[in-house]
Amino acid sequence: MNRRLIKKIFKIIGLVLLIVTGAVVYLIYAFTSPSSEAEIIDKFEGDVIQPVISYANFHDRRVRIVGMQKEIDTLLPTLFFVHGSPGSSMDFQRYLSDSTLNSLANIISYDRLGYGPERTGEVLNTLQEEVDLLHQLLKGMNPTKVVMVGYSYGGTVVMASELNYKKKIALAASVRGDLEPMFWAMNLYSWKLTRSLIPKVFRGASIEKFRHVTELSQYEKKWDISPSPVLSIHGKEDFIVPYENSIFLQQVLGKDKFSLIPIEEGNHSLIWTNFDLIKIELINSVSIHEF
Repeated sequence: MNRRLIKKIFKIIGLVLLIVTGAVVYLIYAFTSPSSEAEIIDKFEGDVIQPVISYANFHDRRVRIVGMQKEIDTLLPTLFFVHGSPGSSMDFQRYLSDSTLNSLANIISYDRLGYGPERTGEVLNTLQEEVDLLHQLLKGMNPTKVVMVGYSYGGTVVMASELNYKKKIALAASVRGDLEPMFWAMNLYSWKLTRSLIPKVFRGASIEKFRHVTELSQYEKKWDISPSPVLSIHGKEDFIVPYENSIFLQQVLGKDKFSLIPIEEGNHSLIWTNFDLIKIELINSVSIHEF
């Protein structure tokens, strides 16, 4: 094989790698960039029930809220969803648009600060601030008629709230800092040379991830602060938020207050892959007891 042919092969390989890398970077940015209001509305095109987008102020920032009703029906319970890191209100799109759930409850989701369209990547400084924001969004609602549903770090926020809810549903919630896996890719945020290349939502998620290690240990004796019953649904093969987090909650809360549904061979994508199972539990949670 002559040198000219070798050079040509390497040029082709280099070009292919450049194109693939560019495509991957583009897709990452496209899929992680917060949706606009118009894009959210488009996601529900053809659905009978349409979302209502509103905003609330928290300190000097606006929080985007996606509700499936113009006004809260006080005769119904409310399903209130909190997403993880990274994530958005639209992680729960299938639940928000489900006709059965909408017939049984008010449904609300929101973009945690740092994951919405404004000041993307600028997450709140502490878990307590996340809880304070959640409580502000709940103002005017009776917590005993609210089923809080938190996924991943959203489950952490839900578990840290001391209010007395109808129920807390923790979907792969992170509660133990010493169980947090720190992936090699986190170095891309640690290194100043590569930090600017990371999509903004991932920068925010990285900040929160590093904070988990020290901050969650401060809450280990506080997870039981709320009198709310807790249901945890967790995949046994979850390597992002290990299943041992739910085992720990089980030990802390006890069988009278805590129930656990393990998903055999389940991973961290359970809110999408195990929709039917989770939907059944949501129906059960909003259906029990008369108001």
